[in-house]
Amino acid sequence: MDLKLERVIDNELKSKPDESNLGFGQYFTDHMFVMTYDEGKGWHEAGIKKYANFSLDPAAMVLHYGQAIFEGLKAYRGKREKIYLFRPNANLERMNVSAERMCMPTFDTKEVLAAMQELIRIDESWVPHAKGATLYIRPTMVAIEAGLGVRPAKSYLFFIILSPVGAYYPEGFNPIKIYVTDTYVRAVSGGVGHVKTAGNYAASIMAAVEAQKKGYTQVLWLDAVHRKFIEEVGTSNIFFQIGDELITPPLSGSILPGITRDSVLKLTKDWGLKVSERPISIDEVLQANEKGTLKEVFGSGTAAVISPVGALCYKGREYTVNGAIAGELSQRLFAELQAIQFGIKTDPYGWTVAV
Repeated sequence: MDLKLERVIDNELKSKPDESNLGFGQYFTDHMFVMTYDEGKGWHEAGIKKYANFSLDPAAMVLHYGQAIFEGLKAYRGKREKIYLFRPNANLERMNVSAERMCMPTFDTKEVLAAMQELIRIDESWVPHAKGATLYIRPTMVAIEAGLGVRPAKSYLFFIILSPVGAYYPEGFNPIKIYVTDTYVRAVSGGVGHVKTAGNYAASIMAAVEAQKKGYTQVLWLDAVHRKFIEEVGTSNIFFQIGDELITPPLSGSILPGITRDSVLKLTKDWGLKVSERPISIDEVLQANEKGTLKEVFGSGTAAVISPVGALCYKGREYTVNGAIAGELSQRLFAELQAIQFGIKTDPYGWTVAV
Protein backbone atom coordinates (compact mmCIF):
# COMPACT_ATOMS: atom_id res chain seq x y z
CA MET A 1 0.00 0.00 0.00
CA ASP A 2 1.34 3.41 -1.01
CA LEU A 3 0.55 5.25 2.22
CA LYS A 4 0.57 9.05 2.17
CA LEU A 5 1.27 10.66 5.54
CA GLU A 6 0.14 14.14 6.59
CA ARG A 7 1.04 14.76 10.23
CA VAL A 8 -0.79 17.34 12.30
CA ILE A 9 1.55 20.19 13.22
CA ASP A 10 2.40 20.53 16.91
CA ASN A 11 0.36 23.65 17.63
CA GLU A 12 -2.76 21.98 16.22
CA LEU A 13 -2.54 18.82 18.32
CA LYS A 14 -5.49 18.24 20.65
CA SER A 15 -5.24 18.38 24.42
CA LYS A 16 -5.33 14.93 26.00
CA PRO A 17 -8.42 14.12 28.12
CA ASP A 18 -8.32 13.16 31.79
CA GLU A 19 -7.59 9.42 31.84
CA SER A 20 -9.66 8.99 34.99
CA ASN A 21 -12.80 10.12 33.18
CA LEU A 22 -12.57 8.82 29.61
CA GLY A 23 -15.93 7.07 29.31
CA PHE A 24 -16.49 5.37 25.95
CA GLY A 25 -16.29 6.96 22.49
CA GLN A 26 -16.16 10.56 23.70
CA TYR A 27 -12.66 11.57 22.58
CA PHE A 28 -10.79 11.02 19.32
CA THR A 29 -7.12 11.17 18.46
CA ASP A 30 -5.31 13.62 16.17
CA HIS A 31 -5.10 11.42 13.08
CA MET A 32 -7.17 8.96 11.06
CA PHE A 33 -6.55 6.54 8.22
CA VAL A 34 -8.60 6.94 5.02
CA MET A 35 -8.72 5.24 1.63
CA THR A 36 -11.19 5.32 -1.26
CA TYR A 37 -12.58 2.67 -3.58
CA ASP A 38 -13.94 3.20 -7.10
CA GLU A 39 -15.21 0.48 -9.38
CA GLY A 40 -12.61 -0.27 -12.05
CA LYS A 41 -9.86 1.43 -10.04
CA GLY A 42 -9.89 -0.45 -6.77
CA TRP A 43 -8.62 0.96 -3.48
CA HIS A 44 -6.57 4.14 -3.80
CA GLU A 45 -5.63 7.42 -2.10
CA ALA A 46 -4.63 5.63 1.10
CA GLY A 47 -3.29 7.93 3.74
CA ILE A 48 -3.05 9.01 7.34
CA LYS A 49 -4.10 12.57 7.96
CA LYS A 50 -5.68 14.95 10.44
CA TYR A 51 -8.91 13.77 12.08
CA ALA A 52 -11.56 15.89 10.38
CA ASN A 53 -15.09 15.93 9.02
CA PHE A 54 -15.99 14.22 5.76
CA SER A 55 -17.96 15.87 2.98
CA LEU A 56 -20.69 13.64 1.52
CA ASP A 57 -23.15 14.25 -1.28
CA PRO A 58 -26.77 14.28 0.01
CA ALA A 59 -27.37 11.39 -2.40
CA ALA A 60 -24.50 9.30 -0.96
CA MET A 61 -25.94 5.81 -1.07
CA VAL A 62 -25.04 4.95 2.53
CA LEU A 63 -27.54 7.58 3.65
CA HIS A 64 -30.36 5.94 1.71
CA TYR A 65 -29.62 2.22 1.47
CA GLY A 66 -27.45 1.53 4.51
CA GLN A 67 -24.29 0.03 3.03
CA ALA A 68 -22.20 0.58 6.17
CA ILE A 69 -20.04 -1.90 8.08
CA PHE A 70 -17.56 -1.54 10.92
CA GLU A 71 -15.35 -3.35 13.40
CA GLY A 72 -14.20 -2.72 16.95
CA LEU A 73 -10.91 -3.72 18.56
CA LYS A 74 -8.42 -2.25 21.03
CA ALA A 75 -4.78 -1.32 21.56
CA TYR A 76 -3.33 -2.03 25.01
CA ARG A 77 -0.38 -0.39 26.74
CA GLY A 78 1.56 -3.22 28.32
CA LYS A 79 4.79 -3.70 30.20
CA ARG A 80 7.71 -1.43 29.34
CA GLU A 81 5.30 0.84 27.41
CA LYS A 82 4.85 -1.73 24.65
CA ILE A 83 1.60 -1.45 22.68
CA TYR A 84 -0.34 -4.59 21.75
CA LEU A 85 -3.30 -5.44 19.53
CA PHE A 86 -5.49 -8.46 20.28
CA ARG A 87 -6.34 -10.69 17.30
CA PRO A 88 -6.56 -7.81 14.79
CA ASN A 89 -6.40 -10.20 11.84
CA ALA A 90 -9.60 -11.88 13.03
CA ASN A 91 -11.38 -8.52 13.13
CA LEU A 92 -10.25 -7.54 9.65
CA GLU A 93 -11.13 -10.96 8.22
CA ARG A 94 -14.59 -10.67 9.80
CA MET A 95 -14.95 -7.21 8.24
CA ASN A 96 -14.30 -8.71 4.81
CA VAL A 97 -17.07 -11.25 5.51
CA SER A 98 -19.36 -8.31 6.33
CA ALA A 99 -18.27 -6.57 3.12
CA GLU A 100 -19.09 -9.61 0.97
CA ARG A 101 -22.53 -10.00 2.54
CA MET A 102 -23.32 -6.29 2.05
CA CYS A 103 -22.06 -6.32 -1.58
CA MET A 104 -19.14 -4.05 -0.70
CA PRO A 105 -15.50 -4.39 -1.80
CA THR A 106 -13.08 -6.43 0.28
CA PHE A 107 -9.55 -5.28 1.09
CA ASP A 108 -6.09 -6.69 1.76
CA THR A 109 -6.10 -7.39 5.50
CA LYS A 110 -2.29 -7.34 5.77
CA GLU A 111 -2.08 -3.90 4.17
CA VAL A 112 -4.87 -2.49 6.34
CA LEU A 113 -3.30 -3.95 9.48
CA ALA A 114 0.02 -2.33 8.57
CA ALA A 115 -1.77 1.01 8.08
CA MET A 116 -3.57 0.55 11.41
CA GLN A 117 -0.29 -0.11 13.18
CA GLU A 118 1.27 2.99 11.65
CA LEU A 119 -1.72 5.10 12.70
CA ILE A 120 -1.40 3.85 16.28
CA ARG A 121 2.35 4.51 16.29
CA ILE A 122 1.71 8.10 15.21
CA ASP A 123 -0.95 8.61 17.90
CA GLU A 124 0.80 6.38 20.47
CA SER A 125 0.64 9.09 23.15
CA TRP A 126 -3.15 8.63 23.13
CA VAL A 127 -2.94 5.01 24.32
CA PRO A 128 -3.96 5.37 27.98
CA HIS A 129 -1.63 4.57 30.87
CA ALA A 130 -4.47 4.22 33.42
CA LYS A 131 -5.17 0.69 34.62
CA GLY A 132 -7.76 -1.06 32.46
CA ALA A 133 -8.03 1.85 30.00
CA THR A 134 -7.36 1.19 26.30
CA LEU A 135 -7.36 2.75 22.85
CA TYR A 136 -10.50 1.72 20.96
CA ILE A 137 -10.06 1.21 17.21
CA ARG A 138 -12.99 1.65 14.81
CA PRO A 139 -12.45 0.59 11.15
CA THR A 140 -15.48 1.58 9.06
CA MET A 141 -16.60 1.36 5.43
CA VAL A 142 -19.48 3.29 3.85
CA ALA A 143 -20.94 3.70 0.35
CA ILE A 144 -20.28 7.22 -0.95
CA GLU A 145 -21.47 7.09 -4.57
CA ALA A 146 -24.13 9.73 -5.21
CA GLY A 147 -27.18 8.08 -6.68
CA LEU A 148 -30.67 6.79 -5.98
CA GLY A 149 -31.80 3.26 -6.77
CA VAL A 150 -31.34 0.09 -4.74
CA ARG A 151 -28.11 -1.54 -5.94
CA PRO A 152 -24.51 -1.88 -4.75
CA ALA A 153 -22.67 1.42 -4.84
CA LYS A 154 -19.64 1.87 -7.07
CA SER A 155 -17.62 4.04 -4.67
CA TYR A 156 -16.72 3.54 -0.99
CA LEU A 157 -14.84 5.23 1.80
CA PHE A 158 -12.83 3.18 4.30
CA PHE A 159 -11.50 4.83 7.44
CA ILE A 160 -10.04 4.04 10.85
CA ILE A 161 -10.49 6.32 13.85
CA LEU A 162 -9.10 5.91 17.36
CA SER A 163 -10.66 6.72 20.73
CA PRO A 164 -9.14 6.40 24.21
CA VAL A 165 -11.66 4.66 26.47
CA GLY A 166 -11.82 4.04 30.20
CA ALA A 167 -11.84 0.77 32.06
CA TYR A 168 -15.19 -0.97 31.60
CA TYR A 169 -15.30 -1.81 35.31
CA PRO A 170 -13.93 1.32 37.04
CA GLU A 171 -15.61 0.34 40.31
CA GLY A 172 -15.16 -3.40 40.19
CA PHE A 173 -16.20 -6.52 38.30
CA ASN A 174 -19.92 -6.09 38.93
CA PRO A 175 -22.63 -8.31 37.36
CA ILE A 176 -25.17 -6.64 35.10
CA LYS A 177 -28.93 -7.11 34.81
CA ILE A 178 -30.32 -8.24 31.46
CA TYR A 179 -33.81 -7.89 30.00
CA VAL A 180 -35.01 -10.81 27.84
CA THR A 181 -37.25 -9.53 25.07
CA ASP A 182 -39.81 -11.68 23.28
CA THR A 183 -41.41 -8.65 21.62
CA TYR A 184 -38.60 -7.66 19.27
CA VAL A 185 -36.13 -9.77 17.30
CA ARG A 186 -32.59 -8.91 16.24
CA ALA A 187 -32.01 -11.11 13.20
CA VAL A 188 -33.05 -14.23 11.27
CA SER A 189 -31.02 -16.93 9.59
CA GLY A 190 -30.39 -15.85 6.02
CA GLY A 191 -30.36 -12.19 7.01
CA VAL A 192 -27.42 -10.06 8.15
CA GLY A 193 -27.27 -10.95 11.84
CA HIS A 194 -23.86 -12.60 11.40
CA VAL A 195 -22.20 -9.46 10.03
CA LYS A 196 -21.33 -6.17 11.69
CA THR A 197 -23.49 -3.80 9.68
CA ALA A 198 -24.82 -0.51 11.01
CA GLY A 199 -28.49 -1.34 10.43
CA ASN A 200 -28.38 -4.18 12.97
CA TYR A 201 -27.56 -1.70 15.71
CA ALA A 202 -30.18 0.82 14.62
CA ALA A 203 -32.80 -1.93 14.75
CA SER A 204 -31.77 -2.86 18.30
CA ILE A 205 -32.09 0.61 19.83
CA MET A 206 -35.80 0.52 20.68
CA ALA A 207 -35.53 -2.67 22.72
CA ALA A 208 -32.39 -1.35 24.43
CA VAL A 209 -34.12 1.91 25.39
CA GLU A 210 -37.12 0.04 26.80
CA ALA A 211 -34.83 -2.27 28.79
CA GLN A 212 -32.91 0.69 30.23
CA LYS A 213 -36.15 2.36 31.29
CA LYS A 214 -36.96 -0.78 33.25
CA GLY A 215 -33.56 -0.68 34.95
CA TYR A 216 -31.68 -3.23 32.83
CA THR A 217 -28.27 -2.79 31.21
CA GLN A 218 -28.67 -4.92 28.10
CA VAL A 219 -31.17 -6.88 26.01
CA LEU A 220 -30.97 -10.65 25.54
CA TRP A 221 -32.35 -11.58 22.13
CA LEU A 222 -34.35 -14.73 21.38
CA ASP A 223 -34.66 -16.39 17.98
CA ALA A 224 -37.08 -14.83 15.51
CA VAL A 225 -39.00 -18.04 14.69
CA HIS A 226 -39.87 -19.65 18.02
CA ARG A 227 -39.09 -16.70 20.33
CA LYS A 228 -37.50 -19.06 22.84
CA PHE A 229 -33.97 -20.02 21.77
CA ILE A 230 -31.30 -17.66 23.04
CA GLU A 231 -29.12 -15.86 20.52
CA GLU A 232 -26.96 -13.03 21.90
CA VAL A 233 -26.91 -9.88 24.01
CA GLY A 234 -27.00 -6.43 22.39
CA THR A 235 -23.24 -5.92 22.52
CA SER A 236 -21.86 -9.38 23.23
CA ASN A 237 -22.21 -13.12 22.87
CA ILE A 238 -23.60 -15.04 25.83
CA PHE A 239 -22.49 -18.09 27.84
CA PHE A 240 -24.26 -20.27 30.44
CA GLN A 241 -22.60 -22.67 32.85
CA ILE A 242 -25.13 -25.35 33.77
CA GLY A 243 -23.75 -28.11 35.94
CA ASP A 244 -20.39 -29.07 34.44
CA GLU A 245 -21.30 -27.82 30.94
CA LEU A 246 -20.45 -24.40 29.48
CA ILE A 247 -22.99 -23.59 26.76
CA THR A 248 -23.16 -20.88 24.12
CA PRO A 249 -25.62 -20.66 21.18
CA PRO A 250 -24.24 -21.95 17.85
CA LEU A 251 -23.33 -19.69 14.95
CA SER A 252 -26.45 -20.34 12.93
CA GLY A 253 -26.30 -17.29 10.68
CA SER A 254 -28.14 -14.86 12.97
CA ILE A 255 -25.40 -14.42 15.59
CA LEU A 256 -22.25 -12.32 15.27
CA PRO A 257 -19.17 -14.59 15.48
CA GLY A 258 -17.43 -12.70 18.27
CA ILE A 259 -13.64 -12.66 18.51
CA THR A 260 -13.82 -12.76 22.31
CA ARG A 261 -16.39 -15.58 22.06
CA ASP A 262 -13.94 -17.62 20.04
CA SER A 263 -11.17 -16.82 22.53
CA VAL A 264 -13.35 -18.00 25.44
CA LEU A 265 -14.11 -21.25 23.64
CA LYS A 266 -10.41 -21.92 23.02
CA LEU A 267 -9.41 -21.14 26.60
CA THR A 268 -12.14 -23.16 28.30
CA LYS A 269 -11.58 -26.20 26.09
CA ASP A 270 -7.87 -26.06 26.88
CA TRP A 271 -8.73 -25.85 30.58
CA GLY A 272 -10.56 -29.16 30.24
CA LEU A 273 -14.10 -27.84 30.61
CA LYS A 274 -17.03 -29.47 28.88
CA VAL A 275 -17.95 -26.87 26.25
CA SER A 276 -20.97 -26.99 23.96
CA GLU A 277 -22.11 -24.80 21.07
CA ARG A 278 -25.76 -25.82 20.95
CA PRO A 279 -29.26 -24.37 20.97
CA ILE A 280 -30.38 -23.37 24.45
CA SER A 281 -33.82 -22.02 25.29
CA ILE A 282 -34.71 -19.42 27.87
CA ASP A 283 -36.88 -22.08 29.53
CA GLU A 284 -33.87 -24.39 29.97
CA VAL A 285 -31.90 -21.57 31.57
CA LEU A 286 -34.64 -20.59 33.99
CA GLN A 287 -35.38 -24.21 34.92
CA ALA A 288 -31.68 -24.75 35.65
CA ASN A 289 -31.71 -21.62 37.77
CA GLU A 290 -34.65 -22.92 39.80
CA LYS A 291 -32.93 -26.30 40.27
CA GLY A 292 -29.73 -24.59 41.37
CA THR A 293 -27.66 -26.01 38.50
CA LEU A 294 -27.18 -22.66 36.71
CA LYS A 295 -23.79 -21.66 38.06
CA GLU A 296 -22.98 -18.64 35.91
CA VAL A 297 -24.12 -16.46 33.03
CA PHE A 298 -21.73 -14.07 31.31
CA GLY A 299 -21.32 -12.12 28.11
CA SER A 300 -18.17 -11.83 26.01
CA GLY A 301 -17.18 -8.91 23.83
CA THR A 302 -14.49 -6.37 22.97
CA ALA A 303 -15.74 -3.60 25.26
CA ALA A 304 -16.16 -5.50 28.54
CA VAL A 305 -14.13 -8.62 27.66
CA ILE A 306 -16.20 -10.69 30.12
CA SER A 307 -19.43 -9.33 31.60
CA PRO A 308 -20.99 -11.41 34.41
CA VAL A 309 -24.79 -11.44 34.58
CA GLY A 310 -26.45 -11.19 37.99
CA ALA A 311 -30.12 -11.12 36.95
CA LEU A 312 -32.41 -11.97 34.05
CA CYS A 313 -35.87 -10.47 33.56
CA TYR A 314 -38.32 -12.51 31.48
CA LYS A 315 -42.06 -11.94 31.09
CA GLY A 316 -42.13 -9.45 33.95
CA ARG A 317 -40.29 -11.61 36.48
CA GLU A 318 -36.70 -11.11 37.60
CA TYR A 319 -34.48 -14.13 38.25
CA THR A 320 -31.29 -13.73 40.28
CA VAL A 321 -28.27 -15.62 38.95
CA ASN A 322 -25.51 -16.92 41.24
CA GLY A 323 -26.57 -14.66 44.08
CA ALA A 324 -25.93 -11.64 41.83
CA ILE A 325 -22.17 -12.02 42.21
CA ALA A 326 -19.50 -12.71 39.61
CA GLY A 327 -18.69 -16.40 39.31
CA GLU A 328 -15.29 -18.06 39.45
CA LEU A 329 -15.19 -18.87 35.73
CA SER A 330 -16.11 -15.30 34.73
CA GLN A 331 -13.36 -13.91 36.94
CA ARG A 332 -10.80 -16.42 35.69
CA LEU A 333 -11.58 -15.71 32.04
CA PHE A 334 -11.49 -11.95 32.55
CA ALA A 335 -8.13 -12.11 34.34
CA GLU A 336 -6.63 -14.47 31.75
CA LEU A 337 -7.74 -12.47 28.72
CA GLN A 338 -6.65 -9.16 30.24
CA ALA A 339 -3.25 -10.63 31.12
CA ILE A 340 -2.78 -11.75 27.50
CA GLN A 341 -4.13 -8.52 26.02
CA PHE A 342 -1.87 -6.27 28.11
CA GLY A 343 1.18 -8.47 27.56
CA ILE A 344 1.39 -9.38 31.25
CA LYS A 345 1.29 -13.09 30.53
CA THR A 346 2.87 -15.12 27.77
CA ASP A 347 0.44 -15.56 24.87
CA PRO A 348 0.39 -19.25 23.93
CA TYR A 349 -2.00 -18.71 21.02
CA GLY A 350 -0.23 -16.00 19.04
CA TRP A 351 -3.20 -13.69 19.55
CA THR A 352 -1.31 -10.52 20.43
CA VAL A 353 0.37 -8.38 17.78
CA ALA A 354 2.89 -5.74 18.80
CA VAL A 355 2.45 -2.30 17.32
